[in-house]
Amino acid sequence: MDVPTNLDPPTARGPFSGYSIEHRPLAGYAILTAAFGAGVAGTSAVARAAGREPPERVRAGDVVMLGLATHKLSRLIAKDRVTSFMRAPFTRYQEASGQGEVEEEPRGRGLRLAVGELLVCPYCLGQWVSAGLAASFVLAPRATRLVAASYTAQTIADFLQLAYLAGEKRA
Repeated sequence: MDVPTNLDPPTARGPFSGYSIEHRPLAGYAILTAAFGAGVAGTSAVARAAGREPPERVRAGDVVMLGLATHKLSRLIAKDRVTSFMRAPFTRYQEASGQGEVEEEPRGRGLRLAVGELLVCPYCLGQWVSAGLAASFVLAPRATRLVAASYTAQTIADFLQLAYLAGEKRA
């Protein structure tokens, strides 16, 4: 299988030829996509083996809570100053951006660059975090609700902190 990790025009071959003038880590994206699919399939198999079935319906309140928790966890992973140690092998620090967050850029080539792009993008991480919370919701619904409620409360508190700061600036 001819899957180049360097897609600069002189070396791009096969279906990747002509896709982009700049380096795009398409093979890295393919590996991440395969890992995501394998994780979902593996978790489904574990749930089935444990006799855990997905709920027939998910309550609207749970969807909102899981959505807010997904938002918060995605931002913590992608932007939080304290979690920068996890991103450091794949990113380069740019600057502090306020409220305990930092700006970083992905670095490297191939899979390293693809992982870096994933780790600095809270929108991209949302799918992974959401899938993890959904799997956890099937395997351990009570514990998942507790964790999700905690991150939901933190999200609400963050918005209140920002509203408070905005109010102080107006005064």
